Amino acid sequence: MSYETKTSIKNWADDDRPREKLMLKGKTSLSDAELIAILIGSGNTEESAVELSRRILHANNDNLVDLSRMSLHELIKFKGIGEAKAISIIAALELGKRRRSAEARERKTITSSKDAFEQMYATTADLDYEKFWVMLLDQANKVIRIAEVSEGGITGTIADPKKIFKVALEGNACNIILCHNHPSGQLKPSEADIKITEKLKRSGEIIDIKVLDHLIIGIDGFFSFADEGIL
Repeated sequence: MSYETKTSIKNWADDDRPREKLMLKGKTSLSDAELIAILIGSGNTEESAVELSRRILHANNDNLVDLSRMSLHELIKFKGIGEAKAISIIAALELGKRRRSAEARERKTITSSKDAFEQMYATTADLDYEKFWVMLLDQANKVIRIAEVSEGGITGTIADPKKIFKVALEGNACNIILCHNHPSGQLKPSEADIKITEKLKRSGEIIDIKVLDHLIIGIDGFFSFADEGIL
């Protein structure tokens, strides 16, 4: 059996043809592996595109968020994935992330911690080090802008109250939401997180800028100080 006969989508069994399946049953009928198989088109001498895609996903805990964090050089280590295929995977996942961000921007009024998380997700998703942001809101809790206020390392970042409220005052914010990421995925706040949140809340009260929440964002989830009743 030739390489082309084994790996070409046209020669797979009917149930293993993701392109045809998409046309007949719609995009939602496809698994993550089948969608990736459409991107890469073919597999290798031992695996079909679907089998190769399943293996790539399995190596990333069957999680698209973990997969989106892979670099070009990490992807091309899989047999059958060259630069062109790796770039297609990276570009598709980046488009998905940007679509999520675009949908969030259409809902500019923040009514819940989930709304705030959706606004921040695309910014925080792929970072390997901690950063701290402040979301500036007007009186109606519509987003004015999101400002990065500090950048740290893998295990921490510094939130300077003077810089945070300088940004808030310059942006004419009435309310703010604090946010920082935990690249480890651990969402539990540290003692330092709790103390700086209390300090910023008190500082905001003095100048009449309310701290509505503090989000800690992990790989694909978040912790809300307001939801947990510790703000």
